[in-house]
Amino acid sequence: MTEQTLERVRIELARLKMERATGSHRGQNDPEHRELRIRHLHELIQNAAVGHEPPDDGVAEPGMVLTVRYEGADLSETFLLADREEESTLGDDLPICSPHSPLGTALSGAGPGDRREYRIPGGETMTVTLVKAVPYSRGG
Repeated sequence: MTEQTLERVRIELARLKMERATGSHRGQNDPEHRELRIRHLHELIQNAAVGHEPPDDGVAEPGMVLTVRYEGADLSETFLLADREEESTLGDDLPICSPHSPLGTALSGAGPGDRREYRIPGGETMTVTLVKAVPYSRGG
């Protein structure tokens, strides 16, 4: 996570806590959604690896650009494995997949050629193969 993203997360957390304390609903979040978001932001801050760059070892982990092939669909996709909070700091059109999503969880720790299965909404199982994983670099 970048310093800029971490600061944005801290500011959002402070705003949500202020809304909760004052009863304000400026963000128009319902209280339950706000509490879930507060917990999520706390976890992000606690587990933030600021400035951490993953090694260029081909293993899927947050901060890596993954190229995957979906079985049965003859479809490939490239995306960044990262928390959505990074999205506004990227400055490019690279799609993001959360490491906490079913796909992100399935791919975590995979190496090139590894096949993984994960459940999609509706309960079906998809099989995906990691083609490659390279560290994300801005503008590259």
